[in-house]
Amino acid sequence: MTPNLEILVRGVSWLNNSQPRTIIYNVNVPIVNNNNIDLCLLKCDSTQLANQKIKKQTLQSADLYIALGELKGGIDPAGSDEHWKTARTALQRIDDAFRKISKHPYTFFIGAAIETKMAREIYQQLETKKLTNAANLTNDNQLVSIMRWLCHL
Repeated sequence: MTPNLEILVRGVSWLNNSQPRTIIYNVNVPIVNNNNIDLCLLKCDSTQLANQKIKKQTLQSADLYIALGELKGGIDPAGSDEHWKTARTALQRIDDAFRKISKHPYTFFIGAAIETKMAREIYQQLETKKLTNAANLTNDNQLVSIMRWLCHL
């Protein structure tokens, strides 16, 4: 096994109904003005992302994006509101950029510290379909649910 493999791995690939899927993290997405997105689920296999030149071309294709999400792992409840504000802004930026090109990938939020006020806002965004899915990172059932959802998209 390669030492520090977990540091080198930036994604996971699988097949869903014979269709390739890859989820990668910390990606600069050209469609979103090269802003960094925490998690991207793409319709491609890992070979399309292995070569930097091919990766750059691949990431420019809006049709490849299935879902984009923000992950905030800070567990301090005092900072949770700031984490949510940052994530909410990033998710809005994603929605605005894809809407300009008439694309609508799913969006999701995973947070470790979710306080009551932000939970209400997240729930409201889920109800209005502004946000597609959300989970509390510290709740095993919610985490399993969102991972199952991602795997089946």
